[in-house]
Order: sequence, then C-alpha cells, then structure tokens
Amino acid sequence: MYSASDIANWFLRHNEEKVSSGADGISNLKLQKLLYYAQGASLALNGHPLFKEDIYAWKHGPVVPEVYYEFNKYGSNSIPVSECSNIVDIDSDDIDLLEQVYDIFGQFSAWKLRDLTHRETPWKTTRQSEVIDNEKIKQYFLEHYITTEDEQE
Repeated sequence: MYSASDIANWFLRHNEEKVSSGADGISNLKLQKLLYYAQGASLALNGHPLFKEDIYAWKHGPVVPEVYYEFNKYGSNSIPVSECSNIVDIDSDDIDLLEQVYDIFGQFSAWKLRDLTHRETPWKTTRQSEVIDNEKIKQYFLEHYITTEDEQE
C-alpha cells in the first residue's frame, strides 16, 4: 500500500508529461478528486485501498487532509512538479489503474470534478468533516463505474 502523497506525486509527474500536449496543470482541488477516484477504483477493482490515508467529506468534496495541507500554499494555482517528493516504485498494475483514472477524470476541470463528487453518494451521505467510509466508496464505484464482462457483451 502506498501513501496518498506517493499517489499525488505520481499524478503530478504524469500530468507534467501531458502539459506539453496542452493539458492544464493540476490544482490542489483537482488533485484531491483524482486521489478520491483512484482510491475508489482500487477499492472496486482490487478489493483494497490504494493508499492508507482516510478521505474526508469537506465542503468542496472528498479530501485527503495530509495531501491538502502539503500543497495548500498554491491555492487554486497549479502545483509545480518540482514540489514532488519521495519517488517510490509503483507496481505496474497500479500504474495501469492510475493511468485509467487520469484518462477518464484528468480531462475535467477541478470544479467539474468537484461537482461530480457532490452528486455521488459517498460524499452526499457523509457528514462534513467526517471520514468517508471505504466500504461506501467501494460499493458506489462497483455500482456506478465498474462494468463486468457480462455487462460489456
């Protein structure tokens, strides 16, 4: 299992490669939502969390406070990739998952992602400032984002 900071650093580095192709930078708000979607995908597809930190229901959606406070000095601006610390090896299966999350959700603005999470049960049914239960995230992702082979036929 990784730390949320490890996964955040992966998203920032991966996005840096895309900026030359016209991608926007990643703000703290957008990074928080990418972490949430990565955790949800891992819970639903792999049956376990990708990172150990809890995700909280904050005013603007799901947040990992440890990562939020690491980057909050940038406000709504893009986080420079030079801020990335601790490069860790991420398993190739987990990289595949992260790339899929980035390809699906990374195209959206921070505010679009915020609005998406505000319509989703895990955030909507958790009291503000409390932990969003991983089981609630897993069930939501299984029901709304993960298709089985039977559904694809």
